[in-house]
Formats: sequence, C-alpha cells, structure tokens
Amino acid sequence: MLLRKRLPRRGSVLLESAFVYPLLLLLLLGIILLSLAVFRYQQVAHIAREAARWASVNGANRAKEGNKTPTTAADVYTNAVLPQAAGMDPSGITCTVTWTEDQRPVRPVIRINPVSGLSEVVNRANTVSVTVTYTWNTGLFGTVPVSSTSVNPISY
Repeated sequence: MLLRKRLPRRGSVLLESAFVYPLLLLLLLGIILLSLAVFRYQQVAHIAREAARWASVNGANRAKEGNKTPTTAADVYTNAVLPQAAGMDPSGITCTVTWTEDQRPVRPVIRINPVSGLSEVVNRANTVSVTVTYTWNTGLFGTVPVSSTSVNPISY
C-alpha cells in the first residue's frame, strides 16, 4: 500500500490568525474600556459623596454661627471636588450644590418669627444635595457623561 504524500498546509496558521487576532484585540479593548468606565463612575460617585459631606459640615447655617461668609457651590468645588479628582480633566467637571429643607422633623431649631418677633421651635431636616458630572473623553469612542448625586443631612 502506497502512502500518499501530504501537501504542507502553508499559510493556514496565518489565515486563522488573521481572523482570530482582530476579534481578540477588540474583546480586550472592550474589557479595558468597560473597566475604565466603571472606574470613572466610582470616582465620580466618591467625589459626590465627599462633596456632600463637606457641604453638609460647612453649610450656610454654620457660617452664620461662626460669623463667616456662607459656603457657596464654588467653595464646594474648590475644597471638596478638585482635591478628589486625581487624573481627571478639571474642565470636564461640573458641580451643582443645593441646600434644601425637608418637612420631616429631625432636629429642633429656634428661629424668630418675623411677624410676632417671638422665638419659636421649628423641626427641620436640612439636607444638601451635590451632583457631580464629568464629561469623560474616551479618546476612541468620543465623550461619555458620567454623573452622580449624593444627598446628606446637614450635621454640625
């Protein structure tokens, strides 16, 4: 019995690699980009929490008690947002701060009634809401807005 001589399969590995490697590279880039997106979201959420904490401690009422100027959104941005924004482009960060008063009774506050001039006890739940938005430039896929909001009760 004669054995037939097999012809070498030249270029088959090269052809298979030409199909597999681009898909593998695309999958790897997708994993890296998704990881960076999760990291940016966690970073923005952390910044929002820290800014809300800072704003709740350094709110407008604390300024009145300490004879200081009231805290503004620019103060929150400068003192709480920027120090936490390592590796982020500061021009892509926006921060909005809102101090609110809920109707839920949390703590008694003495205020003077402007009509009668008498002091009265009012229950208040003052909160501060901080929204941080970062316009993340991915480089390859354009810009992606990443946003997080944190609400803290004012505790001082």
